[in-house]
Amino acid sequence: MSAHEAIAFLKSRSLGVLIEPEIERMIMSGEIKPGDRINENALAVRFGTSRGPIREALRSMEAGGLVELVPNRGVFVRSLDLATACAIYEVRAALFGMAGRCAAERASQAEVEELGAMVADMDRAVEAGDFETYYPLNLALHRAILAASGNRLLAAQYASLIKQLHLYRARSLVEGGGLHVSNQEHRAMVDAIAARDAERAHRTHFDHVMRSLDRLRAAPTPATST
Repeated sequence: MSAHEAIAFLKSRSLGVLIEPEIERMIMSGEIKPGDRINENALAVRFGTSRGPIREALRSMEAGGLVELVPNRGVFVRSLDLATACAIYEVRAALFGMAGRCAAERASQAEVEELGAMVADMDRAVEAGDFETYYPLNLALHRAILAASGNRLLAAQYASLIKQLHLYRARSLVEGGGLHVSNQEHRAMVDAIAARDAERAHRTHFDHVMRSLDRLRAAPTPATST
């Protein structure tokens, strides 16, 4: 490979890394929906680049489970059936249980206080019935617990699952008064971390995900996910 080709290759990969989160945002926001074919040409025009960086971003997203390549048809936003979503929830429960255990053992006092403050903010959103405020806080709390676990590999695997379950979670959370119930579970999780009780933290975090799965299964119609 010549120096010119090497520079072009690195530049293309660098653009792909920058573009990937933007395409993810389009999927998470519903701008590109599950089952939609991704138009590489349109994205190249939108981002002012060639199709190379778009394809690089899509290959990375395929490895993460957000999109799938269908031979002779193109790249599509992945559409999960309920059975697959349930299977992912089960794996997520195992990871989150371990995250809770690790956080109870490793979180700094500042991290514990931050978790408590986040749950308090979420309580206020619950009282106001404000899902638009609650849901980003919910995601942030889970990320903070993963960070407090001190296990980067666990956090990365968990984040990959969350991307796939994002829209399922958004739907199931509001079914049957889910805001109030969900935040009671968050409070129990954070209390266990604050008490440095690794066993209780593991159990409350694992149970939180499995109860979310129960709420998903109880929903009148299957939720749509990426």
